Amino acid sequence: MSLQASFEFPPSARKVWSVSGLLASLKQTLDREFFEVWIEGEISNFHQAASRHCYFTLKDATGQMRAAMFATQARFLKFKLRDGMQVLVRGRVSVYEARGELQCYVEHVEPLGHGALQIAFEQLKQKLEAEGLFAAARKRPLPVLPRRVGLVTSARGAAVADMMQILRRRYPNIGILLYPVAVQGEAAAGEIVEALAHFARQQAGDRDWVDVLIVGRGGGSLEDLWPFNEEAVARALTRLPMPVVSAVGHETDFTIADFVADLRAPTPSAAAELVVRPKEEFAGMIAAGLRHLQQAARFGLLHRRQKLADWSRHRAFHALTHRLMQRAQRVDELNARMQAVERVRLEEIERRLATAAQRVQQHDVRTRLARVRAALEAQQQAILTGWRSRVTAQGHRLAALEAVLRERDPLSILSRGYALVYDAQGRLATTPAGFADGDALRLRLAQGWLDAEVKKRTGVLK
Repeated sequence: MSLQASFEFPPSARKVWSVSGLLASLKQTLDREFFEVWIEGEISNFHQAASRHCYFTLKDATGQMRAAMFATQARFLKFKLRDGMQVLVRGRVSVYEARGELQCYVEHVEPLGHGALQIAFEQLKQKLEAEGLFAAARKRPLPVLPRRVGLVTSARGAAVADMMQILRRRYPNIGILLYPVAVQGEAAAGEIVEALAHFARQQAGDRDWVDVLIVGRGGGSLEDLWPFNEEAVARALTRLPMPVVSAVGHETDFTIADFVADLRAPTPSAAAELVVRPKEEFAGMIAAGLRHLQQAARFGLLHRRQKLADWSRHRAFHALTHRLMQRAQRVDELNARMQAVERVRLEEIERRLATAAQRVQQHDVRTRLARVRAALEAQQQAILTGWRSRVTAQGHRLAALEAVLRERDPLSILSRGYALVYDAQGRLATTPAGFADGDALRLRLAQGWLDAEVKKRTGVLK
C-alpha cells in the first residue's frame, strides 16, 4: 500500500456538503455572529431599482463588499446616496445564496464629513435651482395694501402672536386667516402641504380670498426647521396663486422655502412688517403723489395755453384748421362707404354659409349611417324571424317522428301481453318448426325475461 493511500479516509468518514447546504450553514453562522455591525467605506456602483430598493458596493483601499438597502429602510433617508460618498452604515452581514456572495443588508446610513440633513439640504437646493424654482423671473411683488392676509404657522408660540399684533396695529381693519399646523416633527411637512393646498383651492374659487400668504415659524435647530426643507413643501409653494412670504427661524437661518417663496423675511415679525406698511408711510406717499400730480397738471396747462396762443397768432393756423376739418369729413365719408361694403360682404358670406350648411346637411354622414343602420336592423330581424320559423317547424317534425317511433317500437307491443321468443342461440323465433321437444327457449316480456322448455309443438307447418 502506498503512503498516499494510507492517509485516505474511508468514504463513510467524509462529510460531503451540497452547495446550497454549505451556503445555508454559512448564512446561519453569519446571521448569528454578525447580526448588527457598523461598516465604514465608500459607495460605488450605486443603483436604485424600480422597486425603490438600493444596491451598491462598499469599498476601501483593499477590499469591497456588496450591499443592499431595501425600500422600507431607504425611505427614511433624508439625502440621496451616490457614488463616491463616504458613509458609515449599520446592518447585518449574511450570504446571498442565489450567487454565493457575502452581502451587507443595510438598515441605516450616516454620511461622513457633512451631516445627513446638510447633505440633503444641498442636494435638494441644487435640484430645485436647476429646475428654475429659485429664478427671480417667477417672483411676484407683494400687494401695496392687502385686505386679507393668510398665515400658515403654529397656533401657539410667540411667532403667530407677534405677526397678528403687528398686522392689526398697522391696519386695524385687515382680515387675518390662520391655518394652524405643526411646524416641527414628522407630521409637520404633510400638514404644511395640506394648508398650502387649502389656500390654493380657496383662492381658485374666490380670487380675492387672500392677497398674500405668510408661511413660517420661530427659530430652532436644523432638525426643528427641517419641514420647511422638504421637497413637497417647496413644490406646494410654487403652486400658490398668490404671493407668499417665507419667515422661517432667525435672520441667519435659511431654508428651501426661503428660496422658493416670492420674498424671504428674516423673522416672522419682519414678515408682518413687510406685508403691511405703516399708515404714516402711506399718508406720506399719498401726499407726495398728490403734490406731484398738482405740479404736473399746472405745468401742462400752462404749456398748452402758451402753444395755443402761439398758433392763434398765425393766419396759417386757420387754414390748417380748415384743412383738418375737411380731412375729418373725408374720413367720415370713407368710413361710411367701408361699412356699407363690409355689410354687403358679410351678407354674401352669410348666404354662402347657409348654402354650405344645407349641402352638408343633405350629405350628412350621420343621416346616411342612420339609414344603413335601420336597413341592417330590418335584415337582422327578418333573418331572426326566418330562423325562428325554421326551428319551430323542425321541432314539430321531430315531435311527430318521435311519436311514430314510440308507436312502432316493437317493445311497446309487449306491454299489451305479447312476448318475443328466442332459441338457444339467441335468434328470434317466428314458427315452431325449428324447435324440438325439450329445446330451451327464452321469452322477452315487457318487464323482463323467462327461460322455458318446449313440451309440445302444435300448428307446425309442413
